[in-house]
Amino acid sequence: MTEKKNLSNIPESYQRYLDEIYSIASKKRGGWVTNKEIASSLGVEPASVSGMLEKLKEHDLINWEPRKAIRLTKKGKEIALQLNEIHQLLLLFFKHVLKLKDSNTIEELACQIEHHITQDVKQSLKKFLDKYLNQN
Repeated sequence: MTEKKNLSNIPESYQRYLDEIYSIASKKRGGWVTNKEIASSLGVEPASVSGMLEKLKEHDLINWEPRKAIRLTKKGKEIALQLNEIHQLLLLFFKHVLKLKDSNTIEELACQIEHHITQDVKQSLKKFLDKYLNQN
């Protein structure tokens, strides 16, 4: 496995787009996503999506040509998978440790916090949850 990219070196705005592209792509055959789907999902204008796509492409995080579909590169997918793993850990933490009941609140918190969790914190949270959930 390739060395994990340190999320703290990736701007949060890039992370949010990678996360969204991954989420949309995972529901589609072939994994290709359109600018319009990203704009709709994020609630932004397609023109602002195009600007971000240029930046993601410059950093080798997506495969894309203007007016064509978008797909994560291996590097982009690794980052999206890390974010997804952190997101899932946070959901477990909020639901089973803090015993929060409102699923919308839990989801919103996880989405906001996942971009600020370092690899060390992720590993600590994972160990804590493994221990905690196996005891309860």
